[in-house]
Amino acid sequence: MWSDDDDAVIGGDLTVALAYATPAGGCVVAAVSPIGLRDREAGTVGFTTSLGFGRKLDRLRRDPRVALAYHVREHGLGPAGDDRFVLVQGTASFTEDLPSEEELEEIGRRATPYMGAPARGAFWDRWLQAYYRDRIVVTVAVERVLHVPGDPLPAPAPAQSPPKGGTAPRVDVAKAARRARSLPLRLLAWRGENGVPVVVPVEVGEPVEGGLPVAGAAALPPGGRRAGLLSHRFNAKLVGLEARQHTGWLQDGVYAPHTATGFVAPPNKTLLLLANGFMARRGLRKALRERPRATA
Repeated sequence: MWSDDDDAVIGGDLTVALAYATPAGGCVVAAVSPIGLRDREAGTVGFTTSLGFGRKLDRLRRDPRVALAYHVREHGLGPAGDDRFVLVQGTASFTEDLPSEEELEEIGRRATPYMGAPARGAFWDRWLQAYYRDRIVVTVAVERVLHVPGDPLPAPAPAQSPPKGGTAPRVDVAKAARRARSLPLRLLAWRGENGVPVVVPVEVGEPVEGGLPVAGAAALPPGGRRAGLLSHRFNAKLVGLEARQHTGWLQDGVYAPHTATGFVAPPNKTLLLLANGFMARRGLRKALRERPRATA
């Protein structure tokens, strides 16, 4: 299904970019933690996420076609200096049952080489219980493995009709450009002709009329279409990270952002763990109230 060299990348990256579809036919790109999850014989890869991120799981449930971009070796366990961009496309599946103690132990064992040993002690065991408890594994049945640049990309879906609200930017373009250009990793995603997202690394230029110029390591699709943009950075063991996400309109190399979200996690492990515990408690309570009973 993939080569030994690709396996070293897939098994070693600390974080990867997940692209999934929106109900309107666009894409969202988010950073997730793969912790080396893959099975070459079965033809699967995986990543972990939180039950508290209900919107992401809702969208994967509605349309499980995804792409994972293994795009950077920094702080991971893979081959240093290897700059390959490995794009994996496939179909995601997951169960929303809380993991068993055995499954939690396995997730923790796999995560430790990437994230470091979990915090232990009377306070941390109680405070981080929800954070560790709400981790689930998403498995992706691999259909295609590509290298960008290098391999021909799947053909894009046909150009889309403009949204009812128009194609012009709906957020501050200068601020979006400044934030995107301040972060070292930038990825753009759109849907291919088979509905599976395509992800490529891009550079973001100075704002122009209509949005942000974007240039990819591979040719961007012609015409107008909905697309997602992620800019991010991260430190060793994910202690300190920042991400900026947009959904918007891509028109012949100019990206008009329509939505903007983002977060900054402190580069201090104690503060990060306190924040993780707080958000996980809130997110897990919400997820348990709202989750469907069916398995996706």
